[in-house]
Amino acid sequence: MLTQFSLWGMLLLQQEIGFDMISMWNQMGLAARAVVLVMFVMSAWSIGVMIDRYIAFNGARKQSRAFAPAVAGALRDGKIDEAVKLAERHKKSHLAKVVVAGLQEFKAHEMSTEIPGETIESSQRALERAHAIVNAELSRGLSGLATIGSTAPFVGLFGTVVGIINAFQGISTEKSTGLGAVAGGISEALVATAIGLFVAIPAVWMYNYFNSKVQGFNVEMDNASSELIDYFLKKTQKAAAK
Repeated sequence: MLTQFSLWGMLLLQQEIGFDMISMWNQMGLAARAVVLVMFVMSAWSIGVMIDRYIAFNGARKQSRAFAPAVAGALRDGKIDEAVKLAERHKKSHLAKVVVAGLQEFKAHEMSTEIPGETIESSQRALERAHAIVNAELSRGLSGLATIGSTAPFVGLFGTVVGIINAFQGISTEKSTGLGAVAGGISEALVATAIGLFVAIPAVWMYNYFNSKVQGFNVEMDNASSELIDYFLKKTQKAAAK
């Protein structure tokens, strides 16, 4: 609603006094220009994060869908080496990054008597470490989106305050309260408000969207880790029974 009001106000000013964006930029003071430039940088950065996270999440989702049934089949047949190779081929998959850590740790304990500690506990710790690392990779840039979403309106508000100050200065200079005396300052205020909201709203939306995706990936990694530990337990019990 506030964004619509700001845009409507800008259009009204353009109709009344013939402003366009170029002339508005030329009439802005240094503070107002700095605010606009900062918000454009924030917008460009947030768009870059959105594109990067979308590509990363899309790749992780696609590769995980191919990896999960393939590695399940390999483990069902007892082929740990093949499962490790499958994980190494699906490097974008969040599941593969976690599973391969547990498989490699379990395999190392099976093949060597020099590694101290319980096999299952060591594998579980390896899975937890990999999970933490992958979660940090998936969340990269999201805190920046949250920061932009929360601060962009205040940066715009600062520009709004500067614009109102300029409007009052126009009244003082022109010794008049007509539209021509305050038009420049009001236009600065409306532009700053509109850009601040334009930058903040998509950033908040996409932060919530990507954060929900990360939570879903974490659930999948937790389930994969739990199933892998169950597999190691069963395999160890069968080996002990022989």
